[in-house]
Amino acid sequence: MQIRKSNQEFNFDKYSFFKQDIDPKQRAWIEVKGKALETNVRQLRTKLRKNCQFMAVVKADGYGHDAKVVCDYAIKGGASELGVATLEEGIKLRSFGVKKPILILGNLYTKRDLIISFKNDLMPTISSIRECLVCNNIGKHFGLKFSLHLKVDTGMSRLGFESKKFIQQFEKIKSFENISIEGIYSHLSSADENNALDSQSITQSQRLKFNELLKQINFDRNNEIKIHLANSAGMLLSKDFHFHMVRVGLSMYGYSPLAKIDKNLLLKPALSLKVKVAFIRTIDKGVSVSYGGKFVSNRKTKLAVLSIGYADGVPRNLSGKIKVIHNNKFYPQVGSITMDQMMVDITDSKEIKVGSIMVLLGSDGDKTISPLEWSRKSNTIPWEILCSFKNRLPKVQVD
Repeated sequence: MQIRKSNQEFNFDKYSFFKQDIDPKQRAWIEVKGKALETNVRQLRTKLRKNCQFMAVVKADGYGHDAKVVCDYAIKGGASELGVATLEEGIKLRSFGVKKPILILGNLYTKRDLIISFKNDLMPTISSIRECLVCNNIGKHFGLKFSLHLKVDTGMSRLGFESKKFIQQFEKIKSFENISIEGIYSHLSSADENNALDSQSITQSQRLKFNELLKQINFDRNNEIKIHLANSAGMLLSKDFHFHMVRVGLSMYGYSPLAKIDKNLLLKPALSLKVKVAFIRTIDKGVSVSYGGKFVSNRKTKLAVLSIGYADGVPRNLSGKIKVIHNNKFYPQVGSITMDQMMVDITDSKEIKVGSIMVLLGSDGDKTISPLEWSRKSNTIPWEILCSFKNRLPKVQVD
């Protein structure tokens, strides 16, 4: 009797079909429009104070958009510097051949990590004298200057020198011969609040404190050190926050962090989230759907099973609160969103079939679903929605 070989032992070479790569659009995927990113950067730069530079914040894989694509098009749009959160993210950009200055916004504190940063021409954010000394020693060892940015805490209570101690510490830092201070910056904590421009707001308090620090260290505005304070919200609030550079994340990707935005600023969302229908079934009235049985059909219902779930980054707490789009029509998601799948009520459709494409985020015809909508319904912020999409969702550039 002939024994069947295992799949691993079988010779598939003559079956060319089996040798093909899996289609990135086989299940669920993210589509990225590079041209939209480029256009957004150009649009945002028109709002900047004269000679103010644009740092594109590309951390978290470009807010889930694919860091390489984002870098390429942000630079085409005029971004002069890039911001990442981690050492690994910076090294990855260098491996893509990115030559622009890259600032690591997170904190590096070990000598090993700072040496790696130095060797990859990455600028660390420095928040203490200790780290300055380590960087100075590294620069001295290699006979070069270590480029870095100093961060001051003006109200975020996260990273940064204590503002009251910075003046004295800055005098000492200037004496270090093997570091090059490329920037001094702080971070706004509440620039996206409705009252951010009020004279008594936290945002205005931070700006005034930052300005006072610059005066007390006798900062010369013609100095080559770049001063920066504004994130996307601060950049859109007022030119008073612009200084020498702004750090822009969310707005570059096509979404305003502010409830009110300049009507002349036409931001274009660069991301769409799409999924194919994997299965269709019909259930009778009174049948429960998904875990917990929280949704029960009130009629004979046709369901589309979509191969995407919370393991892909779709929040489970959006269960029963969102819709999807197909052919310019909305269809409600029903039942609990599961790890890998979700169900959609397509009873009113005669055209949807297995393999049909549904839009979860993005546009189809004149219908649009935004991460801003998801964030409101899940009681979070759009930044979290965009950064939640997992690596198993392929990213496909569509322009």
